[in-house]
Amino acid sequence: MSDYVWTPTPERIEQANVMRLAQAHGLASLAELRARSVADVAWYWDAVVADLGLPFRKRYDRVLDLSAGIEHPDWFVGGELNIVDACLGRWSAGSSADRTAVVHEAEDGRIRSLSFSELSAEVNRVRGGLRRLGISKGDAVALFMPMIPEVVVACYAVAGLGAVLVPLFSGFAPHAVAARLQDADVKAVVVADGTVRRGREVAMKPVLEEALESCPTVEHVIVVGNLDQERKTNAPREALWSDLSGDAGQAAPLAADDTLLLAYTSGTSGRPKGTVHTHAGFLVKTASEVAYSFDVGPGDVFCWITDMGWIMGPLSVFGAHANGATLVLYEGSPDVPDTNRLWALAERHAVTMLGVSPTLVRTVRAGAPSAASVGGPASVRALGSSGEPWDRETYDWLARDVFGGRVPVINFSGGTEVGGSFLAPYPVEPIRSCSLGGPSLGMDVDVVDDQARPVRGKVGELVCRQPWPSMTRGVWKDDQRYLESYWSVFPGMWRHGDFALVDDDGQWFVLGRSDDVMNVAGKRLAPAEVEAVLIGHPAVAEAAVVGVPDARKGEGIWAFWVPREGVAEDVSDQLREMVATELGKPFTPGLVRQVAALPKTRSAKILRRAVRAAAMGTDPGDLSSAENPEALEGIRAAVAHIP
Repeated sequence: MSDYVWTPTPERIEQANVMRLAQAHGLASLAELRARSVADVAWYWDAVVADLGLPFRKRYDRVLDLSAGIEHPDWFVGGELNIVDACLGRWSAGSSADRTAVVHEAEDGRIRSLSFSELSAEVNRVRGGLRRLGISKGDAVALFMPMIPEVVVACYAVAGLGAVLVPLFSGFAPHAVAARLQDADVKAVVVADGTVRRGREVAMKPVLEEALESCPTVEHVIVVGNLDQERKTNAPREALWSDLSGDAGQAAPLAADDTLLLAYTSGTSGRPKGTVHTHAGFLVKTASEVAYSFDVGPGDVFCWITDMGWIMGPLSVFGAHANGATLVLYEGSPDVPDTNRLWALAERHAVTMLGVSPTLVRTVRAGAPSAASVGGPASVRALGSSGEPWDRETYDWLARDVFGGRVPVINFSGGTEVGGSFLAPYPVEPIRSCSLGGPSLGMDVDVVDDQARPVRGKVGELVCRQPWPSMTRGVWKDDQRYLESYWSVFPGMWRHGDFALVDDDGQWFVLGRSDDVMNVAGKRLAPAEVEAVLIGHPAVAEAAVVGVPDARKGEGIWAFWVPREGVAEDVSDQLREMVATELGKPFTPGLVRQVAALPKTRSAKILRRAVRAAAMGTDPGDLSSAENPEALEGIRAAVAHIP
């Protein structure tokens, strides 16, 4: 058990954005603000709009209407706005016009930047070009690009028309691209010709061309020359990004609940789900996350290592700019040419909020064990993390050894359909190692047992009792699937699908997807708990644990681990004993195997579902988000001779 705790200084508390909000309403502490934010959720979200100065063209009549039921809330009723007004319009003139809005760094070191006024001019040009092509309110426009400035421009150009954004993961294969284009009835696609990753050019336009063979709704393809800036085209339905022009007009006036984007989740089975987010809901939630959890404001520099196909991509764009901050985009692998690239990136651009994943940090640590001697970049005031549980050793290495205990780790948990976080610590409270702090402001979350009774000190289901502005308005074209996915287990209560724990000190921890959690002899055990033990061994760089059928226990534990660089010894037997000692003999893994790599997404999230399928010899399903699907062959080989 780690004894690491980050504790804010009195100055940090006094200067924090979240305390400004609390004190404006006569509240003396974060605890008081948390309590009031769920006692009256309408009050809280109205207070956020006022505190952050989010501009509505027409003021809403009511904050929240639940007449259609908790499953279908109506937020900011009667209000009109366009997200472009809040994120770009109010910064692109006057004293903030010359402030840097976007900085892009490519893997080869090339850097580009745009001020808010330059970004606004580019957005107007592209919006005019899209309008000239016939794109209008309600049309779906997909973005298939890496993290380059053009993806930000496209976001605002599409949103400004009232069209619907469909951001796609830049590493998708043709089938995955086609499935999303078909489901969303996409009318136009903005695509980069390619990108560079690990020193290799990766073509993207040919992937789209193959996908389009089964996508009859797509009428226009706009090509960004990311690799070939001299690119020409005369192909049917194609246009060059650089040639777009036309009368931009004003950003379209929209109702608060007009659709902004469809964020697709891959899921473990079935077709991808298109979760629906609105202009007002997504704006207010993401603006509040960046302002209060990460303590970002005008003049700060926000960087999250992510992709537009994951919810953190749109959250980074809209959340950073809603607060007048500079957004840093990194295109490529963050450990090229070496594992100090991450720190160099943050130092070069004076990043104040750096977003990472636990797996990325484990990669950095394994590749450069002495990286702690580098020290954390002095500009960084907060570290962000999302997507998967931490192990204590990696968390403590980052927070205590690299950053000297001066920077909070804002480890927050939510999801694509949440549009932000359910749980998050704030930089005005002590934060224990690996903790998620507590409920995010305005989020009435709880941990319950199978009968929906609150539980503390043991594992339960993570739920939410009240709606929030960025709660998905449903699954695109499939309301029944939406109701079954989130509302069918506990009627009237959102079930998120995560197992969580609130300890005796009131600290919250998410232990992984409830469909990942193992049931060993009637005892629930999250893979993350076993993985944390394995990663504690000095020979282990990363690990994945899955449950497999067991005739005696119901479910047994199999573990796969990757050695640190330079490790030659197979310590699998030691790892089995460590788990038995630390978690109890009933949880001793039935199998522990060393492998060369684990399958991961491009954002460095381990695909446990695929690991389990490979180990069991079953179909791993959709691997469109996997960066290295070939790693599954190593899993299969590791279990090839198991009787």
